[in-house]
Amino acid sequence: MNPIVRLMRLATLLVFVLLTVTALVAGGLFCFFLVAAKDLPRVPEPIGRINDTPSTEIFSADGRRILTIGGRETVALDDVSYAFVQAILATEDHRFWDHHGINKLRTVKALWVTLFEPGKVQGASTITQQLAKNLFFSFEQTYIRKFRELLVAFQIEAQFPKQEILEAYINQIPFGVGAYGIGEAARTFFGKSAGELTLSEASLLAGLPKSPTRYNPFRYPDRARARQKVVLKRMVDTGMITPQEAEDAGTAPLGLRKQARALRVDSYFLDAVMKSLEERYSPEVVYHGGLRVYTTLDPSMQRLAETALQEGIARLESNMKNANPEKGDEDDNGLQGALVSVDVRTGAVKALVGGRDFFQTPYNRALQNNRQAGSGFKPFLYYSVMENLGKSPADVVEDKAVSIPIAGKPPWRPRNFERRYAGPMILKKAFTGSVNSVAAQLVQALGPEAVIDTARRCGITSPLSPVYSVALGTFGVSPLEMASAYATFASGGVRHPPFWIRRVEDVSGRVLEEHIITGERVLNESVTYQLVDMMAGVIDEGTGNVVRRLGFSLPAAGKTGTTNGYNDAWFTGFTPTLSTSVWVGFDRGQGMRSKSGVGITGGRGAAPIWAQFVKQATQGEPPRQFMVPSGIYFKNVNPENGAWAGFWTSDPMRVALRK
Repeated sequence: MNPIVRLMRLATLLVFVLLTVTALVAGGLFCFFLVAAKDLPRVPEPIGRINDTPSTEIFSADGRRILTIGGRETVALDDVSYAFVQAILATEDHRFWDHHGINKLRTVKALWVTLFEPGKVQGASTITQQLAKNLFFSFEQTYIRKFRELLVAFQIEAQFPKQEILEAYINQIPFGVGAYGIGEAARTFFGKSAGELTLSEASLLAGLPKSPTRYNPFRYPDRARARQKVVLKRMVDTGMITPQEAEDAGTAPLGLRKQARALRVDSYFLDAVMKSLEERYSPEVVYHGGLRVYTTLDPSMQRLAETALQEGIARLESNMKNANPEKGDEDDNGLQGALVSVDVRTGAVKALVGGRDFFQTPYNRALQNNRQAGSGFKPFLYYSVMENLGKSPADVVEDKAVSIPIAGKPPWRPRNFERRYAGPMILKKAFTGSVNSVAAQLVQALGPEAVIDTARRCGITSPLSPVYSVALGTFGVSPLEMASAYATFASGGVRHPPFWIRRVEDVSGRVLEEHIITGERVLNESVTYQLVDMMAGVIDEGTGNVVRRLGFSLPAAGKTGTTNGYNDAWFTGFTPTLSTSVWVGFDRGQGMRSKSGVGITGGRGAAPIWAQFVKQATQGEPPRQFMVPSGIYFKNVNPENGAWAGFWTSDPMRVALRK
């Protein structure tokens, strides 16, 4: 074939391929555009209407409104401090007045970083794009979402003047601690109007939207100051202020107003509710979607819980030589505690206190503070022993020094707190006296996996490792987990997962979610009752008998917990209707000792708080006994040898046995 003809055919083929590829790409882009543009939201007219949002209301279990949040106050751009306008522009979008919705240079730079510098994040969104994103789209990082955001940004830029766009933006951005928009932020942080903000105040606020929690000046003033200096440098770099003005503003006193107590009920509970809602619906919907949220909170129990914890810790501090830890950073808050109380029959959280003072330290120890439970974990061991090894509360064990070999490690030699051994005793006596040596022998015979299995069935979700010491509570758990898990014992082995939100409705009254009460049998009823009877012995005659000495007389069961070095003091217990867990300790885990040097145990540190709360929370209730399953009978035995207790036996022990 003629070479010229061959070249012409090849050229024709290449042109055809190029045209085909171009057509396919164009078609693909057109399809992508159609998909992205489908159902784009309509921008309201005027754009300021985007801030006309309904408030969200939160109700207690008895139907009382306990908190109203959200809704926005719109501040006109002319009524906002010029310093703040300059600060937010320098920080977020210094070319705002020049672009048409997209900053081409920043976009190209962000694309380069994405493609060639993996792991680095480069922001490119303009104020208009952020307005579009915050109003209409999820925060899912997908290309189609970004393209839809860009289309809406172009729509906004074409439809509204720059002043209205900027006004809408500064009235909807989050500044933290529930403040949305510059009007709320100015009042919340400085107690003044948006028009009265100084350069120092304005630059501080302009730095918060990047991460309102991280830079919260009430909690992290040093971080907020550092972020403020970044804002001031941006203002200098863009020619908005002079270096001297930046230096003066950066060294001026913050002048923050004292954060007011906005809530009459305990904010730890509400904080948990708010975080749950934000995870499910996003902060934007929670604060401005007009939700109606019905919770499980019992306001009267909540107040009793707060008072019992605060007064109990104060009593301990008055007799402790190390009540105030060494100061040195913002997280030192003295002796702390937590209390959670749940309804045995449903799992509803009735009261939740995560510390002495939410506004001093919002860290929620009731949910987030996983601390070693010590002997408070032994009920899971004893249930496992009776279920799997067929042991009974009357079986004889020996309190003695033990040395348990561990492969590749030194032997495990757990010791009793009293540093002495009492010899033979029945299982119930070992439990009520919280004898560590017996617990160690039991877990060696049983294996730690069975203990973990029981704990999981009861609702313990924190990490646990299959080592012998798990039976002595050497792994961290939360007070909520403990209260909920013990409620499984109180209900005869039926598990009800804990919850604090009953129902959520949207602004139109449509039910978005509703908690349906369901229970699952996870434990053997008869074995569970035997354990409950042993736990009742802890309160009546064991390490938790301070509960009776303090005047609480209703049927109840529970277990103390004390960790090595007296770092943690626990008492978790229940009546047939209410399961409550109390933890006391220092956040940094230092030991608790009295002025005379005596260690603070669970019976001394946590049980009195439990007794005060439960005594008041159940006031007026008739005595309710724990339901005895069929096949259970009772016998008085000698607590040393398990033999039938005749009239000659001193201090016999009553045990529950299975037929």
